[in-house]
Amino acid sequence: MTSVRESLGEYPFLDELPELWLDRLADLGHRVSYPAGLRLFSEGGHAEHFWLISGGAVGLDLHVPGRGDVLIDTVHPGSVLGWSWLFPPYRWHFGAVAASTVHAVQFSGVQVMSLCRDDPAGGMELMRRFMGVVVDRLQATRIRLLDLYGYQP
Repeated sequence: MTSVRESLGEYPFLDELPELWLDRLADLGHRVSYPAGLRLFSEGGHAEHFWLISGGAVGLDLHVPGRGDVLIDTVHPGSVLGWSWLFPPYRWHFGAVAASTVHAVQFSGVQVMSLCRDDPAGGMELMRRFMGVVVDRLQATRIRLLDLYGYQP
C-alpha cells in the first residue's frame, strides 16, 4: 500500500500544488474505508472533514419535500468530497452515502484551516480549488433539480 503522501499525487484536485503543501497535507490525512450503504453525513449535520476519494463511489443527495432524499451527483475516485467545513455555520449542504465500498484519505477541516492560516498564499490556492468544487456541485444540483421538476421552456 502506498503512503498517504505518495497517494496525494493521484488526485487532480491537488495537481501542481507545491511539494511542501503536499507534504503538509499528507501529515494531516489518514486512510479510511466505508462499506456500501453507509451514510457518511446528513444534510444539515455538523461538517468537520473532507475526503479525497481513492476507490468506490459516494452518492450526494438532497432532501426534497414530498420526494425524500434525491440523488443529485456521484463522487468518483480521484475526486474531493466535502466543502461545508469551510463556511459558517459549518453544516453539510447535502447528504452523502457510500454507493459502493469507499476508500479515501480523510482530513480534518480545522487542521487544514490552521495550515491555511499559517501559509496564506498556499491557503488561498487551496481555497480556490475548493471553490471550483463548490461551483461544480451547485451546477450539478441545478441541473438535477431542473430534470426532477421537468423544466418546460
